Amino acid sequence: MKKNLLTIVVSALLAAIFVLILFVFQVRQSEVAVVTRFGRPVRTQSEPGAFFRLPPGIESVYKLDQRIQSLEDPFTETLTADNNNLLTTVYVGWRISDAAAFFPKFKGGSVIDAERNLKEVVTQAKAAVVGKHPLSDFVNANPKDLKFDAIENEIKAILQEKIAANNSGIRIEYLGIKKIGLPESVTQAVFDRMTADRKKLADKLESEGLAEAQKIRSSADREAAQKISVAEGEARRIKGEGDAVAASYLPVFEQNPDLARVLLESEALETTLKERSILIFDSRTSPFNLLTGSFTNKLSK
Repeated sequence: MKKNLLTIVVSALLAAIFVLILFVFQVRQSEVAVVTRFGRPVRTQSEPGAFFRLPPGIESVYKLDQRIQSLEDPFTETLTADNNNLLTTVYVGWRISDAAAFFPKFKGGSVIDAERNLKEVVTQAKAAVVGKHPLSDFVNANPKDLKFDAIENEIKAILQEKIAANNSGIRIEYLGIKKIGLPESVTQAVFDRMTADRKKLADKLESEGLAEAQKIRSSADREAAQKISVAEGEARRIKGEGDAVAASYLPVFEQNPDLARVLLESEALETTLKERSILIFDSRTSPFNLLTGSFTNKLSK
């Protein structure tokens, strides 16, 4: 009896499992499910959990990964606006935004087919944008003249427009230029132009430096000339005052020439003997004759 009961329980469990497999499907957090009935999509399920379905043969469930997918287009050669060949490759991050549109567009919701189609569209959009820009927007001695951000945004805008027109159920999350290269035929020409640009920049900086140095030199010369002029004016003023004082004493000296001579010789003697010195001189020579007393005796007479 117990053996029969165990058999019945096991059989019931197996039947329940079989029913669940036939009539229930599970969706994970990172998935979106497309349910088809007789091969035609009837609904999508993007919320995680377990859901009812009709048995196989009537309904089928296709699960698609709705996480971001990454791809790169081939490293291809494109002509720029100034007729230079440029090698570029672009990376793209994309995801399934509308499973109902994506599934019939790419047979069975094939991600491989979607990426193959997307690569073609990316290459076309890239060629269209690169053809609008000169080589200097990609390769330049001055980093400020590079326009990678603008170019990437232009490629992304064209790509999104084409995808929306095709109604493929794809959304572009990010896009960027991964690598650029130059064919050997244009490499030397680019290097020569970069060298010329650097030389032009160096010449400009040198010219600005020389102009600034000349400006500083002229300012210094002007200031020095102004100070010299002020000093010369002050010297003339002092000389004029001295001449005026000397002129005031001139009438007195004209009345008594001997007194004037004594005063001048005394001043010369004072100047000579300011420092401690040993002098050898002729006492008859002026102004040293003042030290002998002969001259003062002569004045007293």
